[in-house]
Amino acid sequence: MPAQFNTTEFRRSDGPLQHNAATAWAGGATGSGVTIAVIDTGLDENSPEFTGRISAASKDMYNQGRALTGVDDHGTNVSMIAAAARNSTGVLGIAYNATILALRSDEPGSCAAISTPIAKPDTDCNFVDSVLADAVTYAVQKGAKVINLSLGGDDGSSAEMRAAVANAVKAGVVVVVSAGNGSASEVNSFAAELDQAAPGGVVIVGSVNENGVISGFSDRAGAHASQYLAARGEDVCCVYDNGKLYIDAGGFAYVFSGTSFSAPQVSGAAALLAQAFPNLTGKQIVQILLQSAFDAGAAGTDAIYGRGILDIAKAMKPSGTTTLAGGTTAVALGEVTGFGSSPMGDALSAVSLPAIVLDAYGRAYQADLAGTLRGSQPTSRLAEAVASQTRDVAFGSKGTSLAFSIDRSGKAGEMPHLAQLRLSGEDADAARVLAARMTATINPRLQVGFGYRESASDLSAQLQDRSETAFLVAPSTTSDAAGHERPDTAFALRQRFGLWGLTASSQRGAIVNGSDRSRAGGLAGRGMGSSVASYAAALDRRFGGLTATLGATWQNETDTILGGRFHQAFGAGGADTLFLDARAGWQMAHSWRLGVAWREGYTRAHVTGLVASGSQLGSRAWAIDLTRQGVFQTSDTLGLRLSQPLRIERGTLNLSLPIAWSYDNLSATYSAERIQLAPQGRELVGELAWQGRMLGGNAAASLFYRRDPGHYEQLPDDKGAAVRWASKF
Repeated sequence: MPAQFNTTEFRRSDGPLQHNAATAWAGGATGSGVTIAVIDTGLDENSPEFTGRISAASKDMYNQGRALTGVDDHGTNVSMIAAAARNSTGVLGIAYNATILALRSDEPGSCAAISTPIAKPDTDCNFVDSVLADAVTYAVQKGAKVINLSLGGDDGSSAEMRAAVANAVKAGVVVVVSAGNGSASEVNSFAAELDQAAPGGVVIVGSVNENGVISGFSDRAGAHASQYLAARGEDVCCVYDNGKLYIDAGGFAYVFSGTSFSAPQVSGAAALLAQAFPNLTGKQIVQILLQSAFDAGAAGTDAIYGRGILDIAKAMKPSGTTTLAGGTTAVALGEVTGFGSSPMGDALSAVSLPAIVLDAYGRAYQADLAGTLRGSQPTSRLAEAVASQTRDVAFGSKGTSLAFSIDRSGKAGEMPHLAQLRLSGEDADAARVLAARMTATINPRLQVGFGYRESASDLSAQLQDRSETAFLVAPSTTSDAAGHERPDTAFALRQRFGLWGLTASSQRGAIVNGSDRSRAGGLAGRGMGSSVASYAAALDRRFGGLTATLGATWQNETDTILGGRFHQAFGAGGADTLFLDARAGWQMAHSWRLGVAWREGYTRAHVTGLVASGSQLGSRAWAIDLTRQGVFQTSDTLGLRLSQPLRIERGTLNLSLPIAWSYDNLSATYSAERIQLAPQGRELVGELAWQGRMLGGNAAASLFYRRDPGHYEQLPDDKGAAVRWASKF
């Protein structure tokens, strides 16, 4: 319960407390501007509980000049439950700022005068259907949004009354009627016939006690369970005398009971909804109140409690499918609407994305979509490097070479179109191609390469005859080019021109988002694997012991932004990235080599949907290597690498988001919201790696240290060691 409402007045008010009204109040819904017509025995017009909120159109429906204040307190008590003021005295009503249209409709002379405040908390006054019908029609004409009928009986209703209620419902008015106090298994016939006359627009209200148990005197839902709602009507505080809470000489305050007093709890709730969401029709308000009810009794709709017990807090919440205001694509508040990529690191953890969403009824809600964004899940580079069960096969001739990586786990499920290799026995049952590469020399100056699940940059490195040490953990500058990119097919062509070489390459594949793969599969509006294509050109040359390469890569993502994937409600339509690469290697001595690589990226998101112009990112990766060959044996190598994986260094994703909603013209106001995608963390990886022959097989050992893994500043540093040995049997 919001602290500002936790007062003595509130705690004394049974209905608001039991039916969670304070949640609506805290959101600004108090009934202000909404008129509740109370067709009853009048109202104490001098009571401070209604000061300034009695409609000037209030009247005696018999036009006999009678005062609004009648001889019976029934109408006053009903009105107070619906709308008693929040004035730090007595009790307060469900819609404490609503306007009361008091329509005194008791037949003249039919009400017995009360001698004490506690003599007649309910009423035995007579009401005539024709007058009630006139009151209903008059209430509609005077702009009432809710009509409360805390009266009825088993004599049914006239055709005139049924027609008036039907017309009121057609005009968008909520009609609330008490179920009756006969302890019957069916609601009284007056309520039943009004429900039949205006299907979906009438709420029949029964009574429960403070524990949510149906009151012994209350008529049950019976055949009208679908329109029946229960609310507090038993032992409701409190009886008033001359506008003040009545406390007798012994210090006791008196309470009253009846479905007459459960009905205005619902009328007040309807007024709260009408103020908060002015787009709602009367039938929609009724439907929301019924759907949001707290289930009581038998599961679901039942013949005792009907739809359940009034729950205002739930009625105020979004219902059904939600969409961004002004759009049509569903975006549920509880689902993930975006995943960052590895270059974005922890950037999304500090994002705020205020926006307006609409529920199934067109009700507008303020939401922060940042709560539905998820950062990339940092991966264990060591586990990825050593956990795979693969076997490498390579063979070739002078001008052609073939190489395969083969899965030996039997679990590779991503290649259904691949045939098994021609292996014998047990090997053939489990093995499938994970990656394949073929290179061929067309003539002494022209080479070509093709790859499956092999990157174009690796193909180009082979054609350029770049000799580099393989590191298990520390990545190269071309790793994580767009999050987690999975190449499918690659092609490279290298032409020599004297001392120069020109390499052209292309690659197609998919981006599997850097977040946890199982969660990525559940990203609403997006499937796993977004297509990406890249086209590159590189110029290389040797200068004695120095080799240098300059290149450029254009990368096109169809619906991701540097690997980040967002809900289709945002309309994210992909991005183009230009990568500029510089690489140099210096053979310092016969066995020593120094390598330096630098990548600079420039990304521009496609302007589509909610993605606004100016969405540009700058990214960077670098690596420095120092290697020595022949440390312990002729062919082994020892290498030291310090590198930074690709990281966004600057830039924002600009989204044009709805920040306000007009119920007058049902349109949204948009504002540019900028998502800063440069992470707080900066991953730096250092690795000392050795490779060589040992015990008749190939061995590798690694020591590594990762600061801010995955560019997450708050994550503990990752450090470890690994040893790997493989041999043919």
